[in-house]
Amino acid sequence: MYYLDNAATTPVAQQVVQEVAKVMEECFGNPSSLYQLGLDSELLLRKSRAAVASALGCSAAEVYFTSCGSESNNIAILGGTQARKSWADHIVCTGYEHPSAGKVVERLEQQGWKVTYVMPNAEGVILPQEIAQAVTAKTAMVVAMQVNNETGAVIDVAKLAKLVKQKNSRTMMHVDGVQAWLRLPIKLSATEIDSYAVSGHKIHAPKGIGALYLRKNTHIEAPFCGGGQEKGIRPGTENLPYIAGLATAATMMKQNFSERKKRITMLNQMLRKELQNMEGILINSPETAVPEVLNFSITGIRSETMLHFLEQQQIYVSSGSACNKGAASHTLAAMGLPPERIDSALRISFSKDSTEQDVEALVQGLSQGMASIARIR
Repeated sequence: MYYLDNAATTPVAQQVVQEVAKVMEECFGNPSSLYQLGLDSELLLRKSRAAVASALGCSAAEVYFTSCGSESNNIAILGGTQARKSWADHIVCTGYEHPSAGKVVERLEQQGWKVTYVMPNAEGVILPQEIAQAVTAKTAMVVAMQVNNETGAVIDVAKLAKLVKQKNSRTMMHVDGVQAWLRLPIKLSATEIDSYAVSGHKIHAPKGIGALYLRKNTHIEAPFCGGGQEKGIRPGTENLPYIAGLATAATMMKQNFSERKKRITMLNQMLRKELQNMEGILINSPETAVPEVLNFSITGIRSETMLHFLEQQQIYVSSGSACNKGAASHTLAAMGLPPERIDSALRISFSKDSTEQDVEALVQGLSQGMASIARIR
């Protein structure tokens, strides 16, 4: 099997599986309980929070556990705008956000909020100053993903946050960091970013666990009610086994950051070189994209057709964001690419487990598919 869809989800690391199972068996107490079993769970919760905070470059008190990156985005955007509605009526958002952020902003727009969408250029790039220019005296929030999930395009969010605060110090800066966390270096405490969403299943932890960074003194109104866990920001009994698994995965990724980045960069460059030598292939990811993601189009062959041809060879790739369930890419559309290029796009995404054999199998599969599908057509 050649798995190259890690931007959709990553295989759970064996060490993480072992940690999750151990906590389920040995530390099953409710962290809110007042007896020893509860205290043991509370201590593990604190330890895990500190580990995740270390991987985010912030204090443990600024980390809130959620069920996923989508929930983190919802909490930050809904809670942040609600807290600022007395003086603000405006949101700035990139034109290629993940649905868990973009659709929330669309709903707020339907409810009366004014929204300025900042589109990427034809290479998929958005400059920080282009986003900051849209901020006004009544802008409640700026929403921007650090790494685009379809093309890997990067926004310098630290620079963006600084520019936003210069325009309006009251504007909340929210970043979707799901595809960026532990793929790009980040020290949130050294930035003016107010909130930052991450997800476990993008870093070899299980699905169903994520986290939200909220900078100290950043005010949001929690959209949920409950028992007060996570300081009321995300109430509900903590999923301690998965939280411990997230902490284990984050620690592993942080420790192996440089080695992993070097190897994935090599794989990306290897694939780019091969694709550039293949007639009829156009690369959609900018040169400045993270090496983990590479998006390209195969002229004249629909994405779904090639995807299923590759699947027959046990090569697994994506036709775009997994959350779009095969729908046409709104990111490539925002870039202004023509429909035929959008409809023929594939996304390759690497992880720590990816190998040269994966790239070789993909290139061979693409060559065979282009010849075979062309004959059928």
